[in-house]
Amino acid sequence: MSEFKKNPAQVLRTAGEKPVAVLSHNRPAFYMVTPRLCESLVEEMANRDLDELVRRRLAVKDTAVGVDLEQF
Repeated sequence: MSEFKKNPAQVLRTAGEKPVAVLSHNRPAFYMVTPRLCESLVEEMANRDLDELVRRRLAVKDTAVGVDLEQF
């Protein structure tokens, strides 16, 4: 935490694209990530949610009801 407080911009530059754990009393106080890495993490979580939705729907596909989209 001390090093981060002294010069947070330098800590970020040194880390490059890697995440940074800022410690307080040898325990993580918070994590810093670049905007690009944050976007990648959010996208990965969204993909995992979609994967789970697809798996659930595939598990019950035998009970699906067919529809004709031309009727709507």
